[in-house]
Amino acid sequence: VVTLSLLMYPVLRSLALQLHAAVTGSYVSGTHSIAFINCLNEQIAKDIARAIMDKKLAAHVNILPKSSALYFWKGELEEATEILLLVKTRTSKISELSNYVRSIHPFEIPEIISLPIDQGNPLYLKWIEESVPRD
Repeated sequence: VVTLSLLMYPVLRSLALQLHAAVTGSYVSGTHSIAFINCLNEQIAKDIARAIMDKKLAAHVNILPKSSALYFWKGELEEATEILLLVKTRTSKISELSNYVRSIHPFEIPEIISLPIDQGNPLYLKWIEESVPRD
């Protein structure tokens, strides 16, 4: 019984937080995330952003202007210019988003990382919730 209780704790905690949020209208930290995706140029960034939106994997994508990047690739120090996408979505969609972007991205190993949203404008967070379909 103790082992089962310990194994069920994360599920029960998640359900309790979701119930509390539904009753009180409060935001559950980490329900949504921002994903960062790097792109070689603006056209690729626009194409990937459009594809993400067409698949309804995000509520909003920012395309940030060129930035300089330094990184190691195959043992060599590289310098490049990149465009960064900021993708706002449900945390539950991050895996699907990552898999999809890897399938269409021209980089061998594209940068796709995410951070959970801890807090924010409740109306904006509700809009993300309404804009991205559940799993």
